[in-house]
Amino acid sequence: MSKRISIILCTYNEVDFIENSILTIKEKIKDLELIVVDDDSKDGTKEIIEKYNNKPFFNSIVRKNDTGLASAFVRGVREATSDRIGWIDTNMNYLIDYFPDMEKLLDDGYDIVLLSRYVKDGEDKRPLLRSLASKYLNLFCKIIFRSKIKDFTSGIFLMKREILNKVSFLGYGHGDFFIEFLYNTEKNGFKIIEIPYIQKRDIDPVKSKSAPNLIKFFYLGIKYIIRVFATLLRNKNYETNNKI
Repeated sequence: MSKRISIILCTYNEVDFIENSILTIKEKIKDLELIVVDDDSKDGTKEIIEKYNNKPFFNSIVRKNDTGLASAFVRGVREATSDRIGWIDTNMNYLIDYFPDMEKLLDDGYDIVLLSRYVKDGEDKRPLLRSLASKYLNLFCKIIFRSKIKDFTSGIFLMKREILNKVSFLGYGHGDFFIEFLYNTEKNGFKIIEIPYIQKRDIDPVKSKSAPNLIKFFYLGIKYIIRVFATLLRNKNYETNNKI
């Protein structure tokens, strides 16, 4: 197994960000495997990705039938060959500066390192509605799961591949898939550490794919809450079946 780091980017119509993200990640992580999973973008993203297909650090998959963040990420994990796997949002490449320190924490014995807005010195600078909704959703997760994790939904992480021997990603949904993964990772006894980051205000909130309007925003919030209870139910059923 290679010692390099596999970074997964999931893209859909990211023409304004994708090339800068590729170049920034390559600059900051010297021993890199970069996996881009694109959901058949129509805005020129695919054409930029194709420019890098002959680079030894680069692997791209364009999906024409399957769509969605969770399943795209799972496809990226299946393609990864490194013993350390991470994810970052395409329009948040400024956070790649954290990854060398995150790698050191894995060397120190942690199994997964999360960037967190809700530990000391972390902050969420997005509009008030989004930041408050995120804060209280994460507090809800922490209480319901009886967890020490403070930020279940940032999604920016670096982990040891060995976690996948016991915990799998259920590839449906949006960012809520990561809530379930973290819950199961913690429950299986893996060492988790959160380090602070500041989430900047969206460059263009109107173009947000996750919450382009209030109706979609509240719809996604309900789906996240349902995922929390579904996670608990799956875990309870698993424990019951293993007692039989």
